[in-house]
Amino acid sequence: MVPGSIPGAPTTFLTLSVLPFPRVLQHTERKMPHRLRGQSIIWSQDFDMPLLDEIFERADKFKEAPRSGALKDKRVISLFFEKSTRTRMSFEAAVDDLGGSRISTEDAMQFSSFGKGEPFEEGIQVIAAYGDAIILRHPADDAAMLARDYLQSFNVWVPIINAGCGKAQHPTQSLLDLYTIRDLRKRIENLTIVIVGDLKHSRVVRSLIYLLGKYSGIRIILVAPWELTIGHNMLAYMRRHGVEFVQAPDLAEVIGEADIVYMTRVQKERFSDPTEYERLKHSYRLTVALAEKMRTGAFIMHPLPRVDEIDEEVSRMPQASWIHQSNNGVPVRKALLEMILGE
Repeated sequence: MVPGSIPGAPTTFLTLSVLPFPRVLQHTERKMPHRLRGQSIIWSQDFDMPLLDEIFERADKFKEAPRSGALKDKRVISLFFEKSTRTRMSFEAAVDDLGGSRISTEDAMQFSSFGKGEPFEEGIQVIAAYGDAIILRHPADDAAMLARDYLQSFNVWVPIINAGCGKAQHPTQSLLDLYTIRDLRKRIENLTIVIVGDLKHSRVVRSLIYLLGKYSGIRIILVAPWELTIGHNMLAYMRRHGVEFVQAPDLAEVIGEADIVYMTRVQKERFSDPTEYERLKHSYRLTVALAEKMRTGAFIMHPLPRVDEIDEEVSRMPQASWIHQSNNGVPVRKALLEMILGE
């Protein structure tokens, strides 16, 4: 937390009326900034249950009233070193709808001085002077944390929002994923989530599991070939937090147990050996025949982009929910930006 960033209890001011009538005490209260005001978002672990509830309630309100002036006079910087469609554009749409301004680069290694060899830390320090927050996507796992810590070492308190760094985490994606589960199933507790695909490289899977672990009655079924299984640190996390989990090699055997099937692509860009990717890229494919085995009321999600791990015909089934999931990115990110930068 930023030292001194959160004021104390609300203060009540007494104002004497200047009218000729008998004096009346008029009470006005100074509104408290949110506890996230000025804070960076680095990991999914940054969110506790009350904070998650508030983000989701604010997102609900933004669906009803999409625009506000919460970011008036605020400038947000999108600094993306990796390709992005939904994350970058939904953040930028959120800034626009909240009345803020933005500057951005989509490929910082090509279209900025980072491509000339500028040190990451110094570039971040320069860029921080241009705006009120930085939304950062980067191939290094610890880039968001490094940027925040470097700025704070110079007493610069510009928030860094992790928009997906390396294989580590993508906390705002996990927020919209959890919000979508709440939308679809009307609850988050007591659900079975089947997570399929490249669990070794997926930052969105790690971030989602960290959030799911906060809720009671969650059961997670992890479906991946052994080469792409999730790390032991995540298994240890689930054990520590009492999350029931199973590792299963065959999607057909477990899909009937799912309340949510969460598909992921095999991430070509994370493989150092192209032949290994070619061998594993078709490890799983969700077909209509498999989807028809899902229980009534179950849904299919995907963080996107979708390649060929889901048959095109499945996208026309009522269980297909990844477009709804993607659309939730704007209201959820509005809620988060309002808390961090809004008055």
